[in-house]
Amino acid sequence: MKSSGIRLVLADVDGTLVTNDKVLTDRAVAAVRKLGEAGILFAVTSGRPPKGMSMLIQPLDLTTPIAAFNGGLLVNRDMSVIEQRVLPEDLVRPVSELFGSFGLDTWVYQGADWYVPDPKGSHVARESATVEFEPKVMTSLDGLTTDIAKLVGVSDDLDAVARASAAAHDKFGDHVTASRSQPYYLDVTHPDANKGAVAKYLSQRYSIPPEAIATIGDMPNDVLMFAHSRLSIAMGNASPEVQRAARRVTTSNSDEGFANAMERFVLPAA
Repeated sequence: MKSSGIRLVLADVDGTLVTNDKVLTDRAVAAVRKLGEAGILFAVTSGRPPKGMSMLIQPLDLTTPIAAFNGGLLVNRDMSVIEQRVLPEDLVRPVSELFGSFGLDTWVYQGADWYVPDPKGSHVARESATVEFEPKVMTSLDGLTTDIAKLVGVSDDLDAVARASAAAHDKFGDHVTASRSQPYYLDVTHPDANKGAVAKYLSQRYSIPPEAIATIGDMPNDVLMFAHSRLSIAMGNASPEVQRAARRVTTSNSDEGFANAMERFVLPAA
């Protein structure tokens, strides 16, 4: 399959665009610059909140909408809101209760704020370092059921996270999107807040058909955008399941997988 005619690249962030230490490498920056020189638009989507992607804007000179919360919130580079999709209010408590039944902590993202039950809980410090801001502490969901962009179930029991994901699909069906953004994170968002919807939104906004779109990612929630692009690329650090869903596989994010994919699969034809 030739990748000629690619006019837009949509990339996941963690595990894809940045290293495990959350570093945006010089080669990744150079690859995005080369895409621009070739007339190819570049966009990012992530489970991160908007502020958690602000550090990418300047080095990558992002001009496309930034799709935070897996597409639950679309913002411009100045962080002004383009579009927001929030969870139905009556599902916030039931989702949190489902998390709890599998031993998962509940994180809540409301507007620009991030709430956790325990500031010393699993992955809180790492997430805070990644997104470069601190969470607020909640003692209950009182006052935290409206305008919720994302709920995250968190646990180091990876099997429990996988089982909770399956249970969320069984219980809530098409009323939410439930997918793992990391093996230890289960993201639950509005049903139209997923990376497939992001790819469709960008396709419509820029009048670029799926046949001219490339997508790249490493987790199950990235497979949703693979289906809306002609050239789908899985990272070398992705699971076999994700790699099988992609048309191409690059090296890992610790071995310049993003830059290698752009240089090998996208830029030569452009």
